[in-house]
Amino acid sequence: MNNSEIKKFRLGELFCGPGGLALAAVTAKISNPEYKIVHQWANDYDMDTCNTYRRNICPDNEESVICGDVRKLDIESLGDIDALAFGFPCNDFSVVGEQKGFNGTFGPLYTYGVKVLKRYQPLWFLAENVGGLKSANEGKAFEKIQKDLIKAGYKIYPNLYKFEEYGVPQARHRMIIVGIRKDLPYEFKIPSPNPYKGIDVTCKTAIEIPPIPKSAPNNELTKQSAQVIERLSYIKPGENAFTADLPERLRLNVKGAKISQIYKRLDPNKPAYTVTGSGGGGTHIYHYAEPRALTNRERARLQTFPDTYIFEGSKESVRKQIGMAVPSKGAKVIFEAILNTFAGIPYESIEAYTGCDD
Repeated sequence: MNNSEIKKFRLGELFCGPGGLALAAVTAKISNPEYKIVHQWANDYDMDTCNTYRRNICPDNEESVICGDVRKLDIESLGDIDALAFGFPCNDFSVVGEQKGFNGTFGPLYTYGVKVLKRYQPLWFLAENVGGLKSANEGKAFEKIQKDLIKAGYKIYPNLYKFEEYGVPQARHRMIIVGIRKDLPYEFKIPSPNPYKGIDVTCKTAIEIPPIPKSAPNNELTKQSAQVIERLSYIKPGENAFTADLPERLRLNVKGAKISQIYKRLDPNKPAYTVTGSGGGGTHIYHYAEPRALTNRERARLQTFPDTYIFEGSKESVRKQIGMAVPSKGAKVIFEAILNTFAGIPYESIEAYTGCDD
């Protein structure tokens, strides 16, 4: 079959996480039902994460998920694909971290995505990272990544997506690069957020409607000390431990940077702030009406995972998985735009934006 006639795209994934991108891909639908994306293989290093992916994305083909360090992956044995998705680790590019960029442990891992592109030459790819990627290494990291993707044989279409503009109840800003192989006659356009303007993206609606059943999986409450509960009782929705009017005994003795998300309570009338995957005391995301941390199921709702999506592992492992994931409803918009591009179906689009952001 001629490459331009392919309608069912076999998707390979590196750094697959618990399946946010995969869920978006396999549920993406356009007006021509012949165009679809199917799971082919995936890789991640964390066993719980791989088990979550297997359970929800490919329960009948568990061996297609290769669990192990990408640096030891046998790229030659992965198998042919028509598309590649890779949300390469963001630790060294995030504005929350130290922004080590290429000098950090995780920065160079995107090169494994480039190796897969060179080896298998899929028709298209989607690469995802944090908004801070643009400014890492004084902008040189983003520049180098783009050059390497172009050298691998692709036209690229980077854009900073603000997912709360695409129906996601969370202010999560991500740099996503779509690539289409140079020899193909398609030009990708950035999907417009206009069709999603009427969607209620308040965190209150996401968490409360419909109500989460008490028996829902991954819905255990976090154990909190009496002091934490008392501190939260003084913090109003939208405030954090540094902006609230706290009694002296409940204030945090923090030197240096005061991170705005420490003990920050959600504002029920706005999208949630960014769900993260790690951090100690005060970083769990806090309920707007109750003096407590959100449950993992509530966090999963903010990441647009359905309640039927079950995460494997301990409570802390699940917290990490959810925080590292891509919101599937946001990514689905982009996958559907890719399918429309290949199907020749017009869709509303906007100019690309790659400016600096959180």
